Amino acid sequence: MTDKFTVYLVDDDPGVLKALSRLLRAKGYDVKPYSSPQVFLEEHDEAIPGCAVLDVSMPDLDGLEIQDVLTTASGSHRPIVFVTGKGDIPTSVRAMKAGAIDFLTKPVKDQDLFEALSRAEAMDAELRRLRSELDVMRAKVRTLTPREREVLTHVVAGRLNKQIAGELGTVEKTIKVHRSRMMEKLGVRTVADLVRMAEKLKLSK
Repeated sequence: MTDKFTVYLVDDDPGVLKALSRLLRAKGYDVKPYSSPQVFLEEHDEAIPGCAVLDVSMPDLDGLEIQDVLTTASGSHRPIVFVTGKGDIPTSVRAMKAGAIDFLTKPVKDQDLFEALSRAEAMDAELRRLRSELDVMRAKVRTLTPREREVLTHVVAGRLNKQIAGELGTVEKTIKVHRSRMMEKLGVRTVADLVRMAEKLKLSK
């Protein structure tokens, strides 16, 4: 696996693929060109940082359909820049609503493409940072015992130790012990920090 930002070019026009590949490589990008959307989808690796530059109009699978496969079917967060020779407002609106970085018209201006890729690179880095942060949080939550997990849920719901003890059929002192261990395992010091973590992990009731 490489950490280098990779631009996946998908366009059925060999001339466009060649020209954009040359342009982006000269700019220092790692470029993977595909004339076939199917091959791109088969070889796509979410683990590689990067962005997809998709032609909107292709015979077998158009750019919007690729976007749908990536985001809906595969759950990918890959930033996407669209390029098209005959774009229209409804198509561009649909693409942008689905999360596209930009919608550029052919012939693509170099500066417009570079600026779109710069935004895509920033977005990709931020999404990867957030996913990594969530992975660490989930790993900490997995260390909790079932009882500590129950206490966590009650604490983020705003219940006091006495109330939690009543709900779980135990004494307040025991809840204090579970609560202390739970907070220590999760690496949080305050209830506010715990609530923020729970919200990020969608653990709140």
